[in-house]
Amino acid sequence: MKEVKVAILGMGTVGGGIYQLIEKEQKNIEHKEGIRLEVKKTLALNYAVDVPEEKKAKDIDEIINDPQITVVAEVMGGQHPSKEFIIAALESGKTVVSANKDMISQNWPELEAAAKKGNAGFYFEAAVGGGIPILRALQDSMQANSIDSIYGIVNGTTNYILTKMDDEGRDFDDVLKEAQALGYAEANPTSDVEGYDARYKLSILASMAFHARVPVDKIYCEGITKITKLDIEIGRELGYVVKLLAIGKKAADGTIEVRVHPTMILKDHALANIKGSFNAIFINGSAVGEMMWYGKGAGDFPTASALVSDMVYSTHHEPKYATFENTYEADQVRFNDDWITEYFIRTNVEDKPGVLAKIAGILGKHDVSIESVIQKGAKEGEKAAPLILVTHKAHEKDLNKAIEEIKQLDAVIDVPSCIRVEK
Repeated sequence: MKEVKVAILGMGTVGGGIYQLIEKEQKNIEHKEGIRLEVKKTLALNYAVDVPEEKKAKDIDEIINDPQITVVAEVMGGQHPSKEFIIAALESGKTVVSANKDMISQNWPELEAAAKKGNAGFYFEAAVGGGIPILRALQDSMQANSIDSIYGIVNGTTNYILTKMDDEGRDFDDVLKEAQALGYAEANPTSDVEGYDARYKLSILASMAFHARVPVDKIYCEGITKITKLDIEIGRELGYVVKLLAIGKKAADGTIEVRVHPTMILKDHALANIKGSFNAIFINGSAVGEMMWYGKGAGDFPTASALVSDMVYSTHHEPKYATFENTYEADQVRFNDDWITEYFIRTNVEDKPGVLAKIAGILGKHDVSIESVIQKGAKEGEKAAPLILVTHKAHEKDLNKAIEEIKQLDAVIDVPSCIRVEK
């Protein structure tokens, strides 16, 4: 029986989950894996679970300088001091497992350099998809495939909000308040609702799927704060459901496009039925075709499950590092910011003849053709009438130029929504 002494940095919801999960599954892990996990030290300002005093470290040095501790779990969150603690642990030769997607995605080259220096393992399955084993699958199960696309729902908070808006016909602000009251959304929900959390995760996912460094700042990012119940209602009329998707595609010439934004998908697509705070991720492999991973994307035990799995994995395997040149620059990669997709455009226009013809003329001038139109009359006492168009496939930059020109028409009051459509 191999004994593995563990330290946990951060004892909030996830740290507490790790501590409890190791206690609960210790005998089962011993039986299946031949190792005995034991939490020797913890380091935190606040504790979500009861921990004996002798297991509470006074500072990070007590953990770094303990030769018995071989695995460190970092679940403190944030950039600092988690980054410095991880680097210190890795350089001292200790394996690190982490769920810190924003810190990892933005500092991966430096963290991996520290791991190589200490000949240590660095694992972060829990950083993407909570308990869903997607990163391990990409690393250990897809070697016979070239992956040309990876996309899905990777943020539970936004999926919960959009699900409620869709199922119950409610406004964004109303559902957000409920999500905060239930603990699905933070008091400051910016990272989730503006798409930043999904962007961090896509940076990691796309890098591993495409074997190329995909920095966060190369990913187009747009949140869900402008999505209205009217957009969702009209989308339903047209056969679509709105989801915040993380999308990565690699073309045959090696060009990569990466984007996070609200997306209309057909209502019979599998992702359209992913409800609440659940996550789901699709990949398309050259040999296996399309595959989907589905499960809880956050929470104490789902996230702890991935972290403890990484601990067990690290005891059976030599450290693995990125399959690409892991630097802060992405000079070897060509990124496409002029992708091709369809678009849902909602305008408010004066209710008079000829407006649609003028808008269609501008779209046509920019090589954007119209697939379908919904024109609703103005409500009594109002001048504005909703005019909704769905385009055929068009280039992003052409569409944006057309939208800016449409906004200048005297008869167009505003263009409150432009949502990409993926079929």
